[in-house]
Amino acid sequence: MMMSGSREKQEYSEVMYKYLKRFQEHPESRVFAPLADEYRKAGLLDEAIDIAREGVSLHPSYMGGKVALARALFEKNRYEEVVDILIEVVKRVPDNIVAQKLLGDSYLMLENRAEALNAYQMLAFFQPNDEETERLIRELSESTQEVPQSVRKIDSEIRESPKRQSQINQLYELLQRVEIYRTNQI
Repeated sequence: MMMSGSREKQEYSEVMYKYLKRFQEHPESRVFAPLADEYRKAGLLDEAIDIAREGVSLHPSYMGGKVALARALFEKNRYEEVVDILIEVVKRVPDNIVAQKLLGDSYLMLENRAEALNAYQMLAFFQPNDEETERLIRELSESTQEVPQSVRKIDSEIRESPKRQSQINQLYELLQRVEIYRTNQI
């Protein structure tokens, strides 16, 4: 058994070495994201955050790099930073399952149950039949149902406003396009 664990560690080190070598040869490349992820897996969280921040500054539109940064920050319990990063990611790439899950988990850690529920519901849309996500949705739905009447009134007024209705329609159209795209990919 010890031999197997040693072999896994050796292979793991080889993967990290491969990414590190590529990063050193081409520091402007996007290889920073898998390298940061390997650092994170090895428990080198500060290094993972540093390399990911550096890469994201060079490639601000690379969502995979932002997710790698968010994962390392999550493991350092820096949930507010994770949320700040992932809000942009899920707006631009709503079917990024890792980002949706991490966003929901971060909101949950921040005790923002309503936003966690929203993130998990989006995750369930893109990843149906995931039992853990369905369980979380049920639990959060039950705990967030007690909404004061004054909040319900404000919410209904907001929902009925033309601007809000336009936003809801845009989101609905986006979800329809994503579903068509998903169906065509299967």
